[in-house]
Amino acid sequence: MLHGHTDSVNAVAFSPDGLSLASAADDRTVHLWRASDGALLRTLEGHLRSVNAVAFSPDGLSLASATADRAVHLWRTSDGSLLRTLHGHTDSVESVAFSPDGLSLASVSSDSTFHLWRASDGSLLHALPGHTGSVHSVAFSPDGLSLASGADDSTVRLWRASDGSLMRTLRGHTGSVLSVAFRPDGLSLASASDDNTVRLWRIADGECLAVLFATEDGWVAFTPDGRYRTGGDLKGSFWHVANLCRFEVGELDEHLPHLRLHEGDPLPGLPAPERDVNR
Repeated sequence: MLHGHTDSVNAVAFSPDGLSLASAADDRTVHLWRASDGALLRTLEGHLRSVNAVAFSPDGLSLASATADRAVHLWRTSDGSLLRTLHGHTDSVESVAFSPDGLSLASVSSDSTFHLWRASDGSLLHALPGHTGSVHSVAFSPDGLSLASGADDSTVRLWRASDGSLMRTLRGHTGSVLSVAFRPDGLSLASASDDNTVRLWRIADGECLAVLFATEDGWVAFTPDGRYRTGGDLKGSFWHVANLCRFEVGELDEHLPHLRLHEGDPLPGLPAPERDVNR
């Protein structure tokens, strides 16, 4: 257990080499930790309000932090110095993500917009409206050609990274979309919502491939061998259970027979799931 923050911790991220860990908190700081033994390496200070999210650059040399002070801060990880502050959002910045090549940085905000920045100098490349509510999550596709964002308007939107144009809007959630993650092969996308579902989408045409439902009791998640695990009183917080920060190739494939497109229905061509419930 790592101690050091004095208020709620909102996000964590491992460095690309797995040797360090960054944490963001309501105490207006980012902490960098050594992953091997949990030693506190340095504290990044200067945020004016809560820090909502953090993301390492692909080379691990810099770190972006998204803050409630309506700015994105870029830090040098080697010494914790502030490289630059990116201004443009008019409300709390909720999530940040570097492109796979490290040249671009995306940020989304409660001001309903998606911003794309040049990482080298912090210049704003695109400021895009589109969502009609606070935007909570953003992720680059593995090839860096597109991005996904999820928002309070219950939609997932796919954007073209080159010019910021809207490619597709994915509809189906009935609550805020709080987390999005691409599968590393780029063929599908997972989204998690406070409607107590995780949805899997095919990128090529936007079709919803499957829905993982929570239960009336609270939540449901899958054990590694495909059984259901239910319990708790966490209705409305299923996205915490899913904890989507990445979507590995094949990670959910073995569970597809257990997923349903609609409550009580199996996927087309698959038998109805046999529930092995552990409480």
